Amino acid sequence: MRYLLLSCVAGLLFGQGTGTKPKVDDYLVHGQTKSVAIGAEFMVHSYSLGEQMFLAKDFLVVEVALFPPKGTTYEVTNAEFSLRINGKKELLDAVAPAVVVADMQHPEFKAPRDGVGLEAGGGIGGVGASVGGPPVNSNPFPGSRQPQPPPPVEIPRDNPSGVKKEPVNPNEVLLQTALVEGPHHAPTSGFLYFPFRAKTSSIKSLELIYQDAVLKLK
Repeated sequence: MRYLLLSCVAGLLFGQGTGTKPKVDDYLVHGQTKSVAIGAEFMVHSYSLGEQMFLAKDFLVVEVALFPPKGTTYEVTNAEFSLRINGKKELLDAVAPAVVVADMQHPEFKAPRDGVGLEAGGGIGGVGASVGGPPVNSNPFPGSRQPQPPPPVEIPRDNPSGVKKEPVNPNEVLLQTALVEGPHHAPTSGFLYFPFRAKTSSIKSLELIYQDAVLKLK
C-alpha cells in the first residue's frame, strides 16, 4: 500500500506524457468526439522515452493524443478509455500507471532449474580440481609465486566506447510518459495501459473507445 502511494505521488510529480505530434492526422488512427479530436497508435506491449524502449508484458499499450478546440479546457481521466477485443461485449478498462508499476515490481516466480552441477576444472575450497585425471598442483615450487595474467578487459557490446551512461529506470519512464490525468488547456498525449495476459496473436480486432468515438486500432 505504501509503495502504491509513493508511486502515485511520483506520477503526479513527474508525469508529463509523450511528445505530442503537431496534428491529429499524424497518428495512425484518429477520430472526433463531441469535445476533442483524438489520435491513437497501438504499441502492443511497448512504451518508450526517446531511444529507450521498455515492455509491460501483461498490458496492452496504446498511445493516445487529444486535440481540443483552441481556447477550451477539457478533463482527462483514464476511466473514460477502454478497449474492445474481437468485438466482445466485455471491455478492458485503462488502469492507473501506478497499478502497472506495482504489477511489474512483483513478477511471477520462475521455476527453479532441474539441477546444478559442478563445472569441469572448477575450484573447491580454494584447491584446484580437474575432471578425468590426477590432481594438478598449480604451484610445484613452494614459496614461489606464479605470474598471474592481467584480467581481460571486457568491452560491452551495447556501449563499445566505454563511456558510462546513466541507467534508465523503466518504472520512472512509465510514470513520466503515461497520459496525464486532470484538466488540460492544450493538446496532450501519453501511454494508456490495459491489463491483458493472453497472447496477442489471439487479437483479431481491437477498438479504442473514448466517449462517443470508436477507433479501430487493428
